[in-house]
Amino acid sequence: MTETSAVRARFCPSPTGTPHVGLIRTALFNWAFARHHGGKLVFRIEDTDAARDSQESYEQLLDGLRWLGIDWDEGPEAGGDYGPYRQSERREVYADVAAKLLAAGELYEAFSTNEEVEARRKAAGQDPKLGYDNFDRDLTDAQRDAYRAEGRTPVLRLRMPAEDLGWTDLVRGEISFPAGTIPDPVLVRANGDPLYTLTNPVDDALMRITHVLRGEDLLPSTPRQIALYAALRRVGVAEFTPEFGHLPYVMGEGNKKLSKRDPSSNLFNYRDRGFIPEGLLNYLALLGWSIADDRDVFSVAELVEAFEITKVSANPARFDVKKAEAINGTHVRALDVDDFTGRVVPYLTAAGVLPAEPSAEQLAVLRAIAPLVQERVTVLSDAVEMVRFLFLDEETFAPEEVSAAKALGPDSEPVLRAAIESLEALPWWETPAIEEALKDALVERLGLKPRKAFAPVRVAVTGRTVSPPLYESMELLGRERTLGRLRRAVNVH
Repeated sequence: MTETSAVRARFCPSPTGTPHVGLIRTALFNWAFARHHGGKLVFRIEDTDAARDSQESYEQLLDGLRWLGIDWDEGPEAGGDYGPYRQSERREVYADVAAKLLAAGELYEAFSTNEEVEARRKAAGQDPKLGYDNFDRDLTDAQRDAYRAEGRTPVLRLRMPAEDLGWTDLVRGEISFPAGTIPDPVLVRANGDPLYTLTNPVDDALMRITHVLRGEDLLPSTPRQIALYAALRRVGVAEFTPEFGHLPYVMGEGNKKLSKRDPSSNLFNYRDRGFIPEGLLNYLALLGWSIADDRDVFSVAELVEAFEITKVSANPARFDVKKAEAINGTHVRALDVDDFTGRVVPYLTAAGVLPAEPSAEQLAVLRAIAPLVQERVTVLSDAVEMVRFLFLDEETFAPEEVSAAKALGPDSEPVLRAAIESLEALPWWETPAIEEALKDALVERLGLKPRKAFAPVRVAVTGRTVSPPLYESMELLGRERTLGRLRRAVNVH
């Protein structure tokens, strides 16, 4: 256990590529854990790899977190008492800590090359894959001077303890690594650059992080970190060792770990398709955790209230896009109509259905159709094709080719003529009257089954075989435009 009562969790990604849903799941669990316990979330950027890190990726991380509503108490743009929060700005900190550890004998200079280590392993009849053999631990001053005279520059390695290293993982329970199974790791390169093995625990120690919740792939590095925390405590840099919890892998298709190159891993693909934060966060929380055995849908507030890291499963979680869509659809349908309308507008403007600044009349039409569309979409972008027919001018309106081929063949002409005749006679243009007139003309008089009766009308009026409810759509479209489209569909033959 830590020696502090205030929870301080952290999220510390590297700014490489676009945000990955597995990475965001890690952020969400740390955020929910901190909020559940009334603690703080520290957002730290691990950007010491100049070859891979980018400003664009950094800005995308901030954009993605803001979109989802995952906020942080300390870090970029928020400030805090333990900054700076970008590792690229903390090099002097790492150099100072490394010097303290070296002076105390916790680190030592190692000059062996990889080829020398491999040769020694082979000479001893050992597998070279065992890695470094701790050869340089006890070099004399004269030996070190001789290596320097050859032009060699040492790396700095941590002196691992000759004892088992274990911890009680918050997700996986008791874990132990036997003494002697982990070679002394490099913490500082020969050119002086600090490695992740140094920077990550040093930052956690100086920022007083109490809980390290991170991916399962980092579990093998934990014994080295525990050994380094002990050394940091001995030199007065750390006050305690945090608790660890290793989160399960997020798997893709075929039970393979979800790759960054997999399109389904890209966070922004979900925003572009019209997932809403409430729906996506709900689904991401289910990747390794559940609020109850018989319940999959919950709010972000309910997640925070119920979240406990000890309830996270150690088993891999599979990312199921269909389930994500279904859960998102439930949250979409729960939105207030005005909220739904406002969220749909950017997708309609991006698709050219509405102008950048829609008119009051266009917004009124959209709000009128919104409740009918809202019940039929799983993501916001689904609304684009459903409402397009209302906003197209009559010169550019044309049924989709596939829909027209299915519904507007030669057999459709008598159906469309009967529909026109019945609608032209209506004294008022309202949904109940439209419904009654069409049912009487097509089902009662022509003796057609509803599907055969209304499919040609739907495609002629909306351009698609799938649309919001037909009669309400026709009322919103208006008498003149509806009849005009039906007449043009007849003239196609």
